[in-house]
Order: sequence, then structure tokens, then C-alpha cells
Amino acid sequence: MASHNYKVFSCFNRKFTVTEPGPPPDVQKAFSEFADGASSLSGDQLLRFLAKHQGEVDCTAVDSERILQQSRKEDRESGLDLHDFFRFLLHDDFNSPIKSQVHHDMTAPLSHYFIYTGHNSYLTGNQLSSDCSDVPIIKALQRGVRVIELDLWPNSDEDDIEVVHGRTLTTPVSLIQCLKSIKEYAFVKSHYPLIITLEDHLTPDLQAKAAEMATQVFGELLYYPQTDSLMEFPSPESLKGRILISTKPPKEFLESKEYDDKDNEKESADELSSLPDQTSEQETDDKQSAPEYKHLITIHAGKPKGDIQDELKAAGAVRRLSLSEQALEKASESYGADIVRFTQNNILRVYPKGTRLNSSNYKPHIGWTYGAQMVAFNMQGYGKSLWYMQGMFRANGRCGYVKKPEFLIEKGPHNEVFDPRRTLPVKKTLKVKVYMGTGWSLDFSQTDFDTYSPPDFYVKVCIVGVPADMAKKKTSVISNNWFPVWDEEFDFPLTVPELALLRIEVRENDKSQKDDFGGQTCLPVSELKSGFRSVPLHDEKGDKLKSVKLLMWFQFR
Repeated sequence: MASHNYKVFSCFNRKFTVTEPGPPPDVQKAFSEFADGASSLSGDQLLRFLAKHQGEVDCTAVDSERILQQSRKEDRESGLDLHDFFRFLLHDDFNSPIKSQVHHDMTAPLSHYFIYTGHNSYLTGNQLSSDCSDVPIIKALQRGVRVIELDLWPNSDEDDIEVVHGRTLTTPVSLIQCLKSIKEYAFVKSHYPLIITLEDHLTPDLQAKAAEMATQVFGELLYYPQTDSLMEFPSPESLKGRILISTKPPKEFLESKEYDDKDNEKESADELSSLPDQTSEQETDDKQSAPEYKHLITIHAGKPKGDIQDELKAAGAVRRLSLSEQALEKASESYGADIVRFTQNNILRVYPKGTRLNSSNYKPHIGWTYGAQMVAFNMQGYGKSLWYMQGMFRANGRCGYVKKPEFLIEKGPHNEVFDPRRTLPVKKTLKVKVYMGTGWSLDFSQTDFDTYSPPDFYVKVCIVGVPADMAKKKTSVISNNWFPVWDEEFDFPLTVPELALLRIEVRENDKSQKDDFGGQTCLPVSELKSGFRSVPLHDEKGDKLKSVKLLMWFQFR
């Protein structure tokens, strides 16, 4: 037991007694049941609890003994008493809410996976005037991002290559510096393939120079196919530890240069109309291609040049198609089924609309529900959409590749495909119980939330997914308590649990202004483990808070 003193108007003190709560009644009941009424839980009894109550059927006696060793008090020779057991349940390293290892089939073609994808990965801030740097690229790779985007432009002397957001006031960074940092950090978080998407605005000579740089820097890490075109993409498993290039082949680049420039100008006309054009016109009369550049391209890319439906139905070699979030939403209204069929073998990349000048993001389910593999995000951005992206890629051991549900990969007996706008029957119900929270008094100062009293916390519990599954619930407010106990349960009927995310956010109730932020996380519903779970919370950028966590309970029915 401790106390907190709050000074009010420098005149008098308000004293609040702080008591950490003990195990909730449900935890006490489970302990008594699996300890057979005894005062401690043996290794065998703990193993039975893990298998039957927690659904950890793969746990072994070695696992339970390791938990015993690290959870019990030093002076206890064997078993866990109730408080040791409670401490174990709050230990997210032992009792995490989702699976921590890669467990999806990684031998399918790349088109069968959602891939953690960045947009304008070199920008440190906004889309108009921030610095370009390799630092945000490094940060993205450290988070597990598997697709890095670089925009390539000639330097002022047109004899070297810069990475910069063209026709803006952003300051450039050299391509060679970005490539060296990519090589150093490419596989620090995940061993599965790294894809570099290039938006190049280069002459054939500079394309050849870019190819030489990539070959020299990446060496044997660089993968490229033995043929000019692929009928099926290779698998993430076969590409472990390799770096792939995705862009337009040089001939297509030259032929489509005029179209793409007009397309890019149309996308960003609103925000760039008042800015000086900082690029020089490139001569495109020379139709020589750069064969060494084309040779490095594994994933051939392009944007629609005409009717979108024709692009979606085009047969032949597999490729990548890029659409803005607006273009995808518009196309899905008329050609939703064609989009899903296209993404069964090809790759669809979705990118933010040009008016997101502050590097904000869109709702990623716009792309995921139609099978889009590369839903490109501004990783230096902020907000709930970024939390959803981080939540999706906590799945499958955070390796950056998440196997798409079978209904997005396969066709029905009559060639029908998944329609995200159709309301389906409830497949399962997720039951969520929020018991309590802890750690704020360690990670925040005494007055971070309220100046004159302890915080008044509540929890928002939401489902994000297909429209039929969207839901928002929240607990009651627990006043003046650093260790709130809610003990409240919610039910979430789910029609497409495979695409659902569970969003959890703690807020501090403030009657006079906007409620303060107290932590958040987003978890893939398909990965949730049943039973009592310790749920660590993260800050607004997605970095894990050191001590803040919730004790929760999950069950599917």
C-alpha cells in the first residue's frame, strides 16, 4: 500500500491511498480448481491448466517447469502459490495474447500473402517539405516492414541518383546511402524477403547506374529471375534472406513516361500547384533500354493506362498493379469480383491519395478485403489506421507476411469469389473480458493525467473488419485509481473473423477537455489465444510501453 499526495492551488494537499489489486475472483477460482484445492500449483497441475484452460496444447513439462522457475518467489522450493500464479498471468513474455512464432504456410506464391508495406519510405515527416533520409527506412525495417519504396530522380547535374519526393520541397538523400542502410537492416526483424519498389524517373544511363549500385551493394542477397516474366511468383520460404526489385521495365518506363507524368501531376495537383517544379525535363527520344536494369526486376509493375477492368482481366505473366486508395474504392464499386480474382495470382499495391500532405493514412481494410497484398502506408504517420496496420502484422510471428484467408485465394464452384460488401452469417462469437490494468504509475508521472487526483481510466474495446463486424464497446470509468479493476465482459459476433482486428485503447476520462491517452494495442482476432492473457499496451506511435498492461480473458464460441 502506498499513497499519492496532490497539491491543490499550492494551499493544501489531497492524499490518495494506492493499493495494488489482488487476483480477480475468476483467477482465484481457476487456481483453486487446477491446484485441487491446495495452496500451491505443481508443475503437472500448471501444465494441465495451460492445456485445458489456456488452450496451450503444445506446451510441455519443460515449458511448465521454466514458468515455475521464473515465476515463483526465490524462497519457494516448488510450485506456485496464488500470488505467484497471478504474477505469471501478468507476464506477457509467458502469457502473451497472440502466437509469437511464424506458423503460417510460407511455401505459397507471394500473391497469397498480405505484405507489410511502406509508402515513400524515405520521408521523415510530411509529404511536401520534410527531409529525405535513410533513418525512416531503418526504423521501418526494425519494425518488420517488408516493402520499402524509393523514388529515384536525377541529381541537379544529372550524373547521379537521388531519393526524393519529386516536385516538392523535400530535401534529397543519395540512393547509395539508402541501399547501404537497407542491406544492413534488411533482415534484423524478419528473414523473409525484402521487396524494394522503385518509382524511377531516370534516363536509361541512370537506370543502368542504379542497377550497378544495387548489384554492388546487395551482391548475392539480390534475387532476380532467370526469365523476363513469371507465370507464378516464388514463395516467401524460397526467398528467405533475399532482396527483390519491383518496378516498371525500362521499355515500359519510356513508353509510359508521358502518361505517368500526367497521372502523377493529376494525383498531386491540389497540393503541389503552388510549388516550383524542381525537376528538369528528361529527354525520352532515346529509346534505348537498360538491359542490366530490366534484368534485376522480379515483380514487374505498372499503373492502369486505360480501362481498369481490362487491366484486371489481362492474362499472361504475373505482375503488380498500383492503385490509389480513391481509385480502388471507385473500382470496387463496379469491379469488386475482378479485383479479388486479380489478386489471387497477381499483386495489387494500394497507396495513399496525394492530398494526405501530413502523411496520414487510410483504413487498410479498403485493400485487405479485396485481397490487396501491398497496402502501402506512411510509416512515419500516426493515428488509428496505423494501429490497424501494426495490428495486422503482429500476426504470424511479426515476420511481415500474413497468409491471406482461403476465401481470398480460391474461387467457388461457379467461379464466384468473396464479396466484402455481402453480409454473411455469424461464424463465431468472440467473448472478451477486461479484468484490470497496471503499470501507469511506473511509466507516467503523478500528474500526467490529472493535476489534482489519480487518473480515471476506462477501456475502449472495438472490432475493425468487414462492415458487418464493426463494433465499439467500452467499460465504465474507474475514478481516482492507478490500478483500475473493471471486471466487465463483452461479446462480438463475427461474420469474417479472419479479417477482424481487436482494437483496445485506454483513455483517462476528463470532463473539461479531450480524454487523455493511456495506451493502445491492436490484435489480429485470428491469432488470439484463449484464457487469461496479459495484454501489453503501446504508445500512439506503436512503441511498446515499458510496464502498462491489461489482464484480459478471451474465448471463442
